[in-house]
Amino acid sequence: MSKKAIIAMSGGVDSSVAAYLSKSQGFECMGATMKLFANEDIGISREKSCCSLDDVEDARSVAYRLGMPYNVFNFSDNFKENVIDRFIRAYETGFTPNPCIDCNRYLKFDKMYRRAKELEYDYIVTGHYARIEKDEKRGRYLLKKAVDKNKDQSYVLYSLTQDQLAHTLFPLGELTKRQVREIAESQGFLNASKKESQDICFVPDGDYAGFIERTTGKTYPCGKFIDTKGNVLGEHKGIIRYTIGQRKGLGLALPAPMYVKEKDLVNNTVILSYEDEIFSSELTASDFNWIAFEKPDDPFRCTVKTRYRSKEAPAEVFCEDEKVKIVFDEPQRAITKGQAAVLYDGDTVIGGGTIE
Repeated sequence: MSKKAIIAMSGGVDSSVAAYLSKSQGFECMGATMKLFANEDIGISREKSCCSLDDVEDARSVAYRLGMPYNVFNFSDNFKENVIDRFIRAYETGFTPNPCIDCNRYLKFDKMYRRAKELEYDYIVTGHYARIEKDEKRGRYLLKKAVDKNKDQSYVLYSLTQDQLAHTLFPLGELTKRQVREIAESQGFLNASKKESQDICFVPDGDYAGFIERTTGKTYPCGKFIDTKGNVLGEHKGIIRYTIGQRKGLGLALPAPMYVKEKDLVNNTVILSYEDEIFSSELTASDFNWIAFEKPDDPFRCTVKTRYRSKEAPAEVFCEDEKVKIVFDEPQRAITKGQAAVLYDGDTVIGGGTIE
C-alpha cells in the first residue's frame, strides 16, 4: 500500500517539481494550495501576489497534468492571526519580524499538517530547499542544509518539531535550482521559467509601513533622529519605518554615513550612529526550538546565523532558564530584535529562537 502525501503547491516551479518527484517515487499525492488572504483586503491587485488566481491556476494545471487531485484550503483567518497580526505587532513594539518563519510554523507545518492528518495522509511535501535525515543512533530527525547552498532555506525552518520532521518531505534538498528548472521544462510545466518572488507575499511592493498603516488605520507620529550623545539630527517619519542597521531612506543630509542603531519607543526617537557602533558581541534569544538534541545543560560551541542572508559566525551558547545567550567570537553587525538566531553544526540545524 503506497504512502499518501499532500503537496503544498504555491504555483511556483519548486513546489511543482516537488509534486512531480513525489509522484515519481510512488506516493499517492494530492495537490493543495493555501488561500491565505484576499488581495483586495490588503489593497493590492491580484497580479502582484503569490496568492493570486493565476498562481492557483498554475498549481492546478500541474496537479492535473500529474494526474493528482487538487484542493484549495482556506486558511485566511489563521494567516491573519498568526502572520499578519504578529507582523504588525512586532513592528509596533520595535522588532523586525520574519513573517516567512511564522507562515512555516503556523500554516504550512501546523495547519496544513493537521489537515493532512484529518484526511489520513502520511506526509506534507513542500518545495523548500533543505534536507531531513533520521539519526538512528539518537533516534531523532535532523534538519540539514540543502545541497544548493545558494538556495538553502533551513534558516526559516528551524521551528519544525520532531513530529513534523517525521511527516515532512523536502524532495528538492539534493537538487540545485538549475536542475529543478530542467526537470520542470522536461515535464512541460507552464511555470518552468516563472520568476521567483523576493518580497513578502502580503507586502509585494515592499512598503511595510504603508501596509501597516492601511491595515490598522493608524498613523505613526514623526519624531526625532538623534545621535548616541542625544544631539538632534533631524525628523523621522514614524518609528515603524526603520530597522537596525538601516542607512538608506533616512532622508538626512549627513557629513558621513550613519545607521540606525536603536529605536526608543518611549520617546519616539530613532538613534543613529556610525557603522562601527552597530556591532554587538552577544544576543539573547527566546522561544527556542531544539532539533538536533534536547535542551543542553552545558555551554557548547557552534556557528550562528542572525539573518536569512547573513553568514554564519562562530559563537558559544549558554542556556539560561527559558532564554538562550549567544556570545560571538567576533562582534556581529546589526543584530536585530525579531529576527531569528539559528544554530548550526556544519550542515545540521541545532535549533533556533527569536532574538530579543
